[in-house]
Amino acid sequence: MADMTRRDIVGMLALAPLSTVLKWPPGAVKRAREAVVEAQRTAALTGRAYAPTFFSPHEYDTVKLLADLVIPADERSGSATDAGAPEFMDFILTTYPDNQGAVRGGLAWMDNECRDRYGQPFLGCTAAQRTTLLDEIAWPSKAKPELSHGVTFFNRFRDMTASAFFSSKLGVEDLQYKGNTFVPEWKGCPPEALSKLGVKYS
Repeated sequence: MADMTRRDIVGMLALAPLSTVLKWPPGAVKRAREAVVEAQRTAALTGRAYAPTFFSPHEYDTVKLLADLVIPADERSGSATDAGAPEFMDFILTTYPDNQGAVRGGLAWMDNECRDRYGQPFLGCTAAQRTTLLDEIAWPSKAKPELSHGVTFFNRFRDMTASAFFSSKLGVEDLQYKGNTFVPEWKGCPPEALSKLGVKYS
């Protein structure tokens, strides 16, 4: 990846229009989630870390860092990597290769942009430098036109991270979703929700 020119990177990104992003076959997320659970179980039993099949070691380290910048751990739940987002992405991109060029090109774009700015790939940058770059590509309506490739990639990556996280047990628990909980007696909408909505029962 270090030998890629800016022309190579832009070419890879251009080959994958945004309309193809996240158009996975029915059941793809379920299969990816099952693969992640199995990979995590195997890693726990063997003591060996997951070995990606699509990502290079450098790309995989970048994906892990970037995913945790998108969804960091907080007081309520773990991070994207705790939920197996990197393994999820590796499975999806290996099994459904339509987005491979877009993701690989995007990771290369980020490294190239960081080398131009800071003399280091994304992994070698300081936290402040990473934040500066991500702030510039996270909001499509505010981004400079010359960063359009980075904006497109980061939005793809953020969507993949969210799909991975919120399809996991950790992500479902983070949502505090109660729909699968048996309710023996319906007592109506909770008072705090009614108050927030500015309504009340008459």
